[in-house]
Amino acid sequence: MKTSAVEVWSGRLLLIVVMALTIIPFISLFVTALHAPGTYPAGLSWPDEPHWDNFALAFQSADMLKMLGSSMLIELGVVPVSLLVATLAGFALGHLKVPFSRTLFVVFVLGLTLPIEGIIVPIYYQIRSYGLLNTQWAIVLPLIGLFMPFAVMWMRAHFVNMPHELTEAARTDGATTWQLFWRIHVPLSGPAISSLAILLFLWTWNQFLLAIVLVDDPTKRTMAGALGAFQGQWGTDIPLLCAGSILILLPTLIVFLVFQRQFVAALLQGAVKG
Repeated sequence: MKTSAVEVWSGRLLLIVVMALTIIPFISLFVTALHAPGTYPAGLSWPDEPHWDNFALAFQSADMLKMLGSSMLIELGVVPVSLLVATLAGFALGHLKVPFSRTLFVVFVLGLTLPIEGIIVPIYYQIRSYGLLNTQWAIVLPLIGLFMPFAVMWMRAHFVNMPHELTEAARTDGATTWQLFWRIHVPLSGPAISSLAILLFLWTWNQFLLAIVLVDDPTKRTMAGALGAFQGQWGTDIPLLCAGSILILLPTLIVFLVFQRQFVAALLQGAVKG
């Protein structure tokens, strides 16, 4: 069916509007960060003398080097463990015949509906009973559990679409379940695993609520959680606050731009197979 010119141009116009709504806030944040510290910029006015040193000042004032190290430790604790457990569970639920698989599926689906705001108080008391408050573990352990429902469902959706002919051929050749998983299905699951890793990285990096509730020391929080302390110190200095926000957003933007092809490939994988 041929697409009319009206549909083509309306689609392009809608895309331009969406792009503008997405980009304009970042442009405003960047322009504001270049104004003189202590001023109150209005709108998207470009400063007469851009203060590029605001970024260095925000980096030093917030002690972002320690925050960056803390965020990377938390990422290393959350992302690999979540990927391993989710891939194993997704393979079992999506490709193997395990007992009570339907019941487990319902449990994970219910976990997707659980808001973090509703369980933050029980998490606080549980972490306190473990003696882990004000440590990176106070963020790592809850995040692994909170990410599991989505991560398992993501990997299950991938393994459900894997052809069973591969499994039958491997079984005929004498492959064990572990060999079937590690040597056949994992290499074919690269797009799904890499895209899930991107999502987990972004969500962990931007985690704010757990960081400010469970950790008092800003240098032991995630970068997004440390922004709360930076805001409390420089809340009246709008340019420095914007500069700090850009520095915190920059790593996530770089990660998404670098791995966007893998992410899109995983999203389209099911549609291509269908």
